[in-house]
Amino acid sequence: MKREETIDHHVRTAWHGISRFYNQQATKFGGTMSIGFALLTIHGDDGTPATKIAPQMGLEPRSLTRLLKSMEEKKLITRKGDKTDGRSVRVFLTKEGKKQRENAKEIVIRFNELVRSEIPAQKLNVFFEVIQQIQSLSKRSEISNKQLTKID
Repeated sequence: MKREETIDHHVRTAWHGISRFYNQQATKFGGTMSIGFALLTIHGDDGTPATKIAPQMGLEPRSLTRLLKSMEEKKLITRKGDKTDGRSVRVFLTKEGKKQRENAKEIVIRFNELVRSEIPAQKLNVFFEVIQQIQSLSKRSEISNKQLTKID
C-alpha cells in the first residue's frame, strides 16, 4: 500500500497544513498555535482547572507544564489555588491573555468560514461523520494486536 492510499497520511497532511496556517497567523501576535489553542481552552472569567486543560488539548501533563510556564512568562495567564479545592490550581487569563484569546478566536472563525465557503455543507457533514467513525475506531478497546497483526 502506498502512503497516499493510507487514511492516516491524509489526516496527518491535512492537519499539518492547518497547523502551519495557524502557526503563521499566531506568529503575527507573538504566539504559537499551541498557545492559541490553550487560550481558547481556558475559560475567560472563571479560569479553568489546570488538570482539565491537557485532556482537552490532547497533551501530556509534562508538555502542558512547559506550555503554561511559557504562557506565564508572556504574561498571558496566572495560576491561583482553587478556592473550593485546595489541592487544585486554576488557570486564569490576564488582560493580555484575554486579548490574545480574542485574536485566536477570530483566526479560528475566519478559517472555518473560509472552509465552509469553499466546501458544501453536505460534504462537510459526511467528512464529520467519517472522521468521528475513524476516531471511534482508533479508541476501540476491542482492537487488539492480534487484529492488526498480519496473519501468514
